[in-house]
Amino acid sequence: MLRTALFAAIPGANQVMTRFQTLLFTIILTLAHLVIHTLMDNQKNVLLAVVLSLIILVGWEMFFAPKPVPKPAADQVTAVAPVTPGSPVPVAPGTLPAVGASSPEAQATSVTVEGPRASINTPHIKGSLSLSGSRFDDVTLLKYRETIDPASPPIDLLSGMAATKPYFAELGWLSGDATLRLPGPTTVWTPRDGDAALTDTRPLVLTWDNGAGLRFTKTIRADKDYMFTVEQTVENYGEQAATIYPYGLVARVDTPVTQGFFILHEGPLGVFDRTLKEVKYKDLQKEPRMVVQSTGGWIGFTDKYWLTAVAFDQSLKIDATFNHSMVGGRDRYQTDLRGEPITLAAKDTKTITSYVFAGAKELALLDSYTDNLGIARLDLAVDFGWFYFLTKPFFYILTWLKGVLGNFGLAILGFTIFLRGLMFPLANKQFESMSKLKKLQPEMQKLQERFANDRARLNQEMMELYKKEKANPLAGCLPIVIQIPVFFALYKVLFVSIEMRHAPFYGWIHDLSAMDPTNVFTLFGLIPFTMPSFLHIGVWPLIMGITMWLQQKLNPQPADPIQAKVFMVFPFVFTYMLATFPAGLVIYWAWSNLLGIIQQTVIMRRMGVSRK
Repeated sequence: MLRTALFAAIPGANQVMTRFQTLLFTIILTLAHLVIHTLMDNQKNVLLAVVLSLIILVGWEMFFAPKPVPKPAADQVTAVAPVTPGSPVPVAPGTLPAVGASSPEAQATSVTVEGPRASINTPHIKGSLSLSGSRFDDVTLLKYRETIDPASPPIDLLSGMAATKPYFAELGWLSGDATLRLPGPTTVWTPRDGDAALTDTRPLVLTWDNGAGLRFTKTIRADKDYMFTVEQTVENYGEQAATIYPYGLVARVDTPVTQGFFILHEGPLGVFDRTLKEVKYKDLQKEPRMVVQSTGGWIGFTDKYWLTAVAFDQSLKIDATFNHSMVGGRDRYQTDLRGEPITLAAKDTKTITSYVFAGAKELALLDSYTDNLGIARLDLAVDFGWFYFLTKPFFYILTWLKGVLGNFGLAILGFTIFLRGLMFPLANKQFESMSKLKKLQPEMQKLQERFANDRARLNQEMMELYKKEKANPLAGCLPIVIQIPVFFALYKVLFVSIEMRHAPFYGWIHDLSAMDPTNVFTLFGLIPFTMPSFLHIGVWPLIMGITMWLQQKLNPQPADPIQAKVFMVFPFVFTYMLATFPAGLVIYWAWSNLLGIIQQTVIMRRMGVSRK
């Protein structure tokens, strides 16, 4: 029998629209309103304005509007029971093609018994490997803590079947011949050395003989970080040829608690033929088996900051599967690879190289594994999203600046200056156009008073004025449109990069990836009371709001009094919406506003425009 493995469902996605969604939609809607308002000033473009409005409304409904999710039934929540060692687990439905009853699914569903272990001690990992089944099921990440408190416990990544939520990886062999004895889940491997220890300088060698002509050897090496390289050797000392298939799997029981955020993927994933495939837990529950064929690649599970994945030598052709089943009322998830068949003639020996990654998604480290081990696109485990072409370079620029300046907060300030420098010519045009419009405001007000009862004539005269003075009312929108992907890309870097996790700034900011911990409603900590998250506005969001208000005062006021009042409210709205964003992002926005104020003031003075 061969084994499956699995992971569990803890229902609970927040159905309330996030502040990020609200903020992004507000920015888009504001820009659209500006464009529509300008277009409608020209009667010929009213139809275009209506069409644009419809596109925005439909876009909101498709991409941003929260979708109702049915609550789980009570029996679904209470039916989850802990797995105990030795509990029988039925074989999951379905087997890999051309392998018969021997498959990773069957392998992971057989009875699992705790047994002897081999210790793992490297600079960044402490744990052990189960000699029963030779599973990687006890990995603790020493470099990272649960909280910013240095005394908090380190991150426990993998755990065995005796744990509350089993999560493990393993490598082995399958066969279509049911009579062929292969190592299984209860097979106890024998260490070549008596003390059975694995370190970054000392490999662990395990052996097992099936007593019928096949001898199996695993040579496991660990680096100083999070990669295990496993050389699996099979020696056929018998007289009969044998055909076997290598497999690797990562399995977890129960659905893990996730961020539930639409910009972050957490769950099964893999890279096949250099293309990333992500599968949501809920989608796998609906379609419990997905198969992908590839040459090379890798497969596993990702959390926000952590990854567990398996891979073979990248020249091997593989069948990869994403699996889900319900066992004992618990959700069980498995990702696995099956390699192409290997035939051993009599007296023949074959070796394949496999990899198990279990650790933190440090981007430079993932890139190094691609460069040095050839594992395809391992960096795609970091969810940099659609703006990958921006987010990854942004990350490396910030990392370089951090090395120069010594702090990620200072790196963000330096990066903002760098971005401002890139956009300087465009920003100059924006501010010059806005300064022209501000300079024209007295004449625009005269036209409004003169043609108050003739809207068509007013629009005509306004267009003539813009044309005469070479002022484009839409010129100020383009730099803002360009900054949206920049803002989003920087947000992604701060949100998904483990390097930003628990990165301190100065003063009260101890974690740039978390929100500003101070709160105006508790007098910044003087009142010992924990406010709900919707009543949380810290110092940096206030600074950002003030700089936004000051920058807005420099801009020309909209001719429409209602529109002017709406714009006056924006700094307060943005202050509230950004209050729970990562502090690093708020610092970026506030600093960018301040640089914009300085640049705009210089241009206005140069053009002789009053700031009033």
